[in-house]
Amino acid sequence: MAGIAEDTLDRLGIVLPTPAAPIANYVACVRTGNLLVVSGQLCFGDDGKLVAKGQLGGGVSVEDGQRAARACAVNLIAQIKAVIGDLDKVTRVVRLGGFINSAPGFTDGPKVMNGASDLMVEVFGDLGRHARSTVGVSALPADAAVEVEGLFEVA
Repeated sequence: MAGIAEDTLDRLGIVLPTPAAPIANYVACVRTGNLLVVSGQLCFGDDGKLVAKGQLGGGVSVEDGQRAARACAVNLIAQIKAVIGDLDKVTRVVRLGGFINSAPGFTDGPKVMNGASDLMVEVFGDLGRHARSTVGVSALPADAAVEVEGLFEVA
């Protein structure tokens, strides 16, 4: 039986993908006690392709960046589900860290990251409100527009 978080995903029309495997010498998630650290997730969509590719402020719009950040959040949630099974065991979204592939002078990274933050609140309610960092970078793997990592408290 699906829990509240999964019912919310269904209502939003979100089907969790098979979590991406690491592409280098690291693991997708580390659980220590009640904390789950999820490695950075790129903005792959349902079709396995990047939702947005390239630099924000250099061809990628803020709106496309927000969709990319939302896709990263979906991929974070997929990693969590793979580790703990029941998303209702998430007792707090503690922190998100966003990396925005940014053209020189692009300063709207926080607006882009709202795509990920908003989804966490939609899915987990008040437990989804979190601390956050947003960093503009000159490049990301596969020329992805956005990458998001997360720290979660779980039961």
